[in-house]
Amino acid sequence: MLRDDALYGRWAVAAYFFANGFVTGSWAPEIPVLVARFSLSETALGLLIVVFGVGAVLAMPVCGYLIGRYGSRPVARITGVLCCLSLIGIGAAPGIPFVVPALFFFGAMLGSMDVAMNSNAVVVERRLQKAIMSSSHGFWSLGGFAGAGLGGLMVENWGHVAHIAVVTVFSLVLVLVTMPLLIAENRPAVKAEGGRGGFPRSALVYVTGVIALFCMMPEGAVLDWAALYLQQEMGADYFTASLPFTAFAGVMAVMRFLGDGVRNRLGAVKTMRISAGVACIGMLGAGLASTPLLATLAFALAGLGVANMVPIVFSAAGNQPGISPAAGMSVATTIGYSGILFAPSLVGFIAEHTGFAPVFLGFSVLLAVVLLMADLVRPADGISPQPAPST
Repeated sequence: MLRDDALYGRWAVAAYFFANGFVTGSWAPEIPVLVARFSLSETALGLLIVVFGVGAVLAMPVCGYLIGRYGSRPVARITGVLCCLSLIGIGAAPGIPFVVPALFFFGAMLGSMDVAMNSNAVVVERRLQKAIMSSSHGFWSLGGFAGAGLGGLMVENWGHVAHIAVVTVFSLVLVLVTMPLLIAENRPAVKAEGGRGGFPRSALVYVTGVIALFCMMPEGAVLDWAALYLQQEMGADYFTASLPFTAFAGVMAVMRFLGDGVRNRLGAVKTMRISAGVACIGMLGAGLASTPLLATLAFALAGLGVANMVPIVFSAAGNQPGISPAAGMSVATTIGYSGILFAPSLVGFIAEHTGFAPVFLGFSVLLAVVLLMADLVRPADGISPQPAPST
């Protein structure tokens, strides 16, 4: 019976990942609309994205504390509902003074739901005694693919208000239907041990966090800036401009579902090297592309490479020798998510002076660095399923 509950819980948490990805992907086609509504420059949009990032970064540790106190299931239920409602404020905002708090709330709810659903996925893994994290992130990518692709069509044909209404209703229904199936820990998670002040002493785990940063920065850039890249520098319409992130997220989703098998066959280090090489070539192609079609294909290739890089890095951080998995994961996720949250604002500032093409060429250099550092993810090969905690 416990295993049956865990199987239901596995699909419930998958639905949460899909809903979170769907809301995130739906944000991509709303960005050009926001720029047009308020005549924003790249720098102004970058500053607004900083507000989004601050909301997420401030909410994540609070959510982690609440999970430690009450467990992941109740926190996932509350943050899931609030996340599904969080786009409404952006769509309804009549001016920039209203956009700022709306974006802060949007980032806070996306980040909080992200922490809660990942924590609940760990509960399911331990109950089933097998890994599900890579495929869970595959459902997130699948949601991002659907949100970005359908969002571009809806914005083009119905306008941004109708688009946000459809996204809100669909994601909220999905979360409410699957909410009762989420499973709970037998006891709340305990605070992970670390070094002085709760931080690990091992330098390697911080280097691993930097690798996570370099892996996640390109993903954030594609989400927030690829649409404007095609629209402003290649003359694409709203629908065509939404295709790069759609292709990126769609290919990434497929590869994440296949990722566990590839990694088991090749090992973490070799998989990381191949993935980083493919992602590097994809970003290079995006920066050199002369048409929207070539850029979209290049971003798809980058998604193929990026897909399994973050799961491998997080596994390596959670299996560092001499420190607890929780301590290693906390460092890697904090450093890594700062890339997907804050780097896009830097991209906006640079792009306003140089254009977007040099920015994507720069990301190919970061991915080449990851390729050279791939041997540092070797601890990921030591991952093993953990049984559920005893009552």
